Amino acid sequence: APRLPAEAALARLRLYELNDLWAEYDGADQASFSRSYSFSAAHRLHAATLSDEQNRAIYGKCNNPNGHGHNYTLEVTVGGAIDGQTGMVIDLVELDRTVRGVLDGLDHRHLDREIAGFADQTSTAENIVVYLWGELAPPLEGKLQYLKLWETKNNVFEYSGK
Repeated sequence: APRLPAEAALARLRLYELNDLWAEYDGADQASFSRSYSFSAAHRLHAATLSDEQNRAIYGKCNNPNGHGHNYTLEVTVGGAIDGQTGMVIDLVELDRTVRGVLDGLDHRHLDREIAGFADQTSTAENIVVYLWGELAPPLEGKLQYLKLWETKNNVFEYSGK
């Protein structure tokens, strides 16, 4: 930052260790750490409160009674103070264990038929990312900052809690 011209300011620095693993720092006493994970799941876009005709009109081919699947990518960002002893915001092994513990329960499942959290709500990606927040926030004890769910290369959903 001190080497930049006076009319410029460093807003944030992102350092990639791998394509799916990076840290960010903005000069404050906190930093963030992000990792991406993948899982595959099937679902059917269908709202029980709507007629079959309305569901077909709203959801189109995604309302297929047999469902359809996606290879999802989930970016998880945690943040907090950098531990003086370890130099980390969070233990990567613990983060991986926590996230994989949730995602493994969804992987290769039909969300509407097998996951209780979708019994009474449509399994849109918006609802999926909110569901994931609810599953991940408690074990990450206030460190979860942000989730980004890629359903397709064109459909991306972000959530940062209530």
